Amino acid sequence: MVVKVGIAKLGNIASGVMAELLLDERADREDMQTFMATSGTKLQPEDIDRVVTNMKAWGPDFCIVVSPNGVLPGPTGAREQLAAAGIPVVVITDDVTTKKEWADLKESKFGYIIMKADSMIGARREFLDPIEMADYNGNLVKVLSITGAFRKLQLELDKVIDQVKAGKKGADLELPKVVMTPEKAIEGEFSNPYALAKARAAYEIASAVAMVNVKGCFMTKEWEKYIPIVASAHEMMRQAAILCDEARELEKACDGVVRKPHKKDGVIVAKTKLISKPE
Repeated sequence: MVVKVGIAKLGNIASGVMAELLLDERADREDMQTFMATSGTKLQPEDIDRVVTNMKAWGPDFCIVVSPNGVLPGPTGAREQLAAAGIPVVVITDDVTTKKEWADLKESKFGYIIMKADSMIGARREFLDPIEMADYNGNLVKVLSITGAFRKLQLELDKVIDQVKAGKKGADLELPKVVMTPEKAIEGEFSNPYALAKARAAYEIASAVAMVNVKGCFMTKEWEKYIPIVASAHEMMRQAAILCDEARELEKACDGVVRKPHKKDGVIVAKTKLISKPE
């Protein structure tokens, strides 16, 4: 059977940029198809209603709702409307565990993957222009990729796809409930202990960026003070990306880079040696 996977992208976090691509990296899987509906850059009710309407019309076997701050009214309403239509939902969001409302989601029927290092951007007009935004997201995608966070996200979603292929549906699906800690991200990704240490450091730095940007965007009023704060957060993300590059180069040097591609039928195969076939 062909599994229909919906991606409702509300606003933007780095995980949303890659969500469906991680499931079909060469666009040749025959066991699934994806459909993305997006609200664009904003989380206005009318934008989210358009996403939900299109997603319900397509009728996915399950839907991924990816957004910043998943406890906001917009993302909350989207997943509740989809669930009311009988569509199982996995929420992917950044780290909002400091918010009391998050406890309700953790105890709910929804699946969730909290990407702790998918940190808020330094969104101050005096600092953030389109190129700075793109550069930051590029560094963040590198961190989430090389540390292993994206692989763990992809594997959790593949587990849901496999359940649908096995005949499960609706409330019978076991949805992921994952907090992407540094330990979870780096597990099984590195053979070189120094590479592992660099990747872990990168993930810790990227996770810490969020609160620096919260301070610069919401807690500091004077522009002379908040500009260097958000600039420092972006420098932190850049250094995290550099550490990831260094970690991957160490793995290349010992011919130990882990590769786990999908076959056309969705089966995941693996290899480490570059000149070899995945099995």
